Amino acid sequence: MHSLSIFGTSSDAGKSTLSFALTYLLHQRGINAVPFKAQNVSNNSQVTDDGGEIAIPQFFAAEAIGIPTSVLMNPILLKSAGESKAHMILNGKSVAQKDVWEYYRDIDTLKPIVKAAFNTLKEEYECIVAEGAGSPVELNLMDKDLSNIYVAKEFHTKIIIVADIERGGVFASIYGVYNLLPKKLQKNVIGVIINKFCGDMRLFDEGVSIIEKDFGIKVLGVVPYKPLNLGFEDAQSLINYKQDTKASIITVGVIQLPHLSNFTDFEPLIADKEIALRFISNAVEAYSCDLIILPGSKRVIDDLAWLRANGFEKILTSKKTNIIAICGGYEMMFEHLIDKDSVESEKTITAGFGRFKGNVIFQKEKTVKKGYYNHRGIITPGYEIHNGITKKNAKKKKNLYGTFVHGIFENDALRLKIFNKINPSYKGYNFQDFKTKTIEDFTNHIDKHIDMNYIIKELQRN
Repeated sequence: MHSLSIFGTSSDAGKSTLSFALTYLLHQRGINAVPFKAQNVSNNSQVTDDGGEIAIPQFFAAEAIGIPTSVLMNPILLKSAGESKAHMILNGKSVAQKDVWEYYRDIDTLKPIVKAAFNTLKEEYECIVAEGAGSPVELNLMDKDLSNIYVAKEFHTKIIIVADIERGGVFASIYGVYNLLPKKLQKNVIGVIINKFCGDMRLFDEGVSIIEKDFGIKVLGVVPYKPLNLGFEDAQSLINYKQDTKASIITVGVIQLPHLSNFTDFEPLIADKEIALRFISNAVEAYSCDLIILPGSKRVIDDLAWLRANGFEKILTSKKTNIIAICGGYEMMFEHLIDKDSVESEKTITAGFGRFKGNVIFQKEKTVKKGYYNHRGIITPGYEIHNGITKKNAKKKKNLYGTFVHGIFENDALRLKIFNKINPSYKGYNFQDFKTKTIEDFTNHIDKHIDMNYIIKELQRN
């Protein structure tokens, strides 16, 4: 069986959610499928079952179908590391910081890593669903494109093009992408999915006819817009999500740090009808919140300076403020942050907010692990990804709770304990039930609007 590449006509066309849905639907039909992305650019990662870190979309897709998560699913991950620089993670392990020019200069040295990961997965799985990145026809970068062109050429994948009709210009984008692809890859395109449609579907009947007759590309489906609200790939998608807050009784403010990371920590709060979640970038907004969350950060020292410059220090050092500090936010709450090896900053010593006694020492070797943790007397699963080290992975002091551990809000009992103290009327909900139902609803929605039988037939064609 062929593997499948998902190309987008642009960034944010919906490649991640459709790649997830197709992996899920193939699995549902008895095909041993696995998610894959050769190279991801994201500050949002998770710890895999084999002890590395990969970007959230591939982790989320694997977890949803119940297969072990592996670093092979995302062999190259880039995280922000300052102006024009990226922190490079290969096969789940941090290896170096590179500027963008160096990364592209050395791109050929990374192709064997992608090839080895893909081939190893192919030994175990029938079909690899390979998510692309951005547009596959950035002509000046096509020879350096690992996620789209390299994967499709090297592994002779079948290709589905995803077009975002919400942006406008859908015909030009489909025609342009298809005709700018190398001729060899054009032959492997099995069709296009029109994504994020709003309005009366009948209005696009003629559009389908134009694409199929004039462009010679099969339309595999027209998918009405439906948000997934889980597995957010980037912070902007999460921040832009609109909540229904009519029944909310607690207001939670997440400080929108410039280098905010691991933002999927807040998915359980977005789904909680009793909580109004706000992303705040102004200290004045914090005073109207019942709880402030100081989140993870990819550049802790820089974001600490940003907090001070934007007037957050007073509220974050107040013993009256309810605060939960996670990972990078937790590190900021100590007396000093010491970075002698310039892991995150050229500053060797930076004063923290001093709410917790002691210092945080940045080490070159990153802590990447998952397990079960005791949070306020409740055992809950979670994971850690950080360079900063201190004596305890969690501390509590008056109205402040800090921890290195991500994923704490997914635990119903812990969430109930936290928010019931803020408002005794808080009842909570079952997040795992919500997650299961949301995934089923979303994938059923996709299944209803695309031709899965045709897709499978093309994947099985010699």
